[in-house]
Amino acid sequence: MKTKAAVLWGLHQKWEVEEVELDGPKQAEVMVKLTATGLCHSDDHLVTGDMPMRMPVVGGHEGAGVVVEVGPGVTDVAEGDSVVLSFIPACGRCLPCARGMSNLCVQGAAIVAGPQLDGTFRFHAKGQDLSQMCVLGTFSEYTVVPTSSVVRVDDGTALDKAALVGCGVTTGYGSAVNTGEVADGDTVVVMGVGGIGMNAVQGARIAGARNIIALDPVEYKRTRSREFGATHVAATVEEAQGLVAELTRGALADVCVVTPSSAEGAYVAQALSLVGKRGRVVMTAIPHPTDTSVDMSLFDLTLYEKQVRGSLFGSSNPRSDIPKMLDLYRSGQLKLDELITREYALEDINQGFEDMHDGVNLRGLIRF
Repeated sequence: MKTKAAVLWGLHQKWEVEEVELDGPKQAEVMVKLTATGLCHSDDHLVTGDMPMRMPVVGGHEGAGVVVEVGPGVTDVAEGDSVVLSFIPACGRCLPCARGMSNLCVQGAAIVAGPQLDGTFRFHAKGQDLSQMCVLGTFSEYTVVPTSSVVRVDDGTALDKAALVGCGVTTGYGSAVNTGEVADGDTVVVMGVGGIGMNAVQGARIAGARNIIALDPVEYKRTRSREFGATHVAATVEEAQGLVAELTRGALADVCVVTPSSAEGAYVAQALSLVGKRGRVVMTAIPHPTDTSVDMSLFDLTLYEKQVRGSLFGSSNPRSDIPKMLDLYRSGQLKLDELITREYALEDINQGFEDMHDGVNLRGLIRF
């Protein structure tokens, strides 16, 4: 069938919206008609090369919609089901999945490869096979995805809002709650409060943190962070250091979640300077894959037992945590509507990313 999609044909190019060919679902795959997809900074990492992937590629990895066709062997979802697409597949059978680490499912290696899990392609244009970001490709009216990337949700779910829990919301919330282990009464710093960091703020609030400091150079984001639970704000690391020391009588923060647009080695030392004894630094932002050095004090790690932890998808288990996020939304504890700053048509995708770079969006949303 033919569908409209946003395709990236090469590094540092604009997204091109055009008609492409989409094959039907094969074994253990489904076709989904997308309701909406978020504009995540990870999609922009394809443009810059910080997330290497075979080109050309249909972008997008944060989406929700309705199943319109199922392939052979599919029994867990059916046509007409409402679904959220998890940007990391979770097979439920491999060793990491069996140990409760389905964010580290062995199928996750496919998300930067390009083709589907069987090594073939579903999208085609101009005589070429098109990759799918995270085996999803949600910058398209329709897509074909593996069932291991599909999480069925309740009928009547607001799919335009639910799209955000396929990546940004669950990643940010989980970075604070799962990886950071934020507990009642903690002091938490969130370094970078965009689409991921704002949800780390929400996670810390829901977990019962007493002090939540939103650290960001953009005034708009600092101001908006208070809506999501930030108790204090800071524009610089130096400002945050003084604020945290004052709030904790010198004990410093329990957790610092690092969620700027991209990670740099210098951020580790800065984050470690904000946490106290046995404090936890959670690295969620994506670095350039060739960066192999960081700044940090080994003295801090040994004598103060400070910790640096990596976090992928917020250490979440998508089949349980995506429905949990939606339950928190329905109960009024988790804000999703307020995250969506602007909505765009697919044809306006480049404007959406420009707005993201300009710091005027918490999350842009493409509505189909």
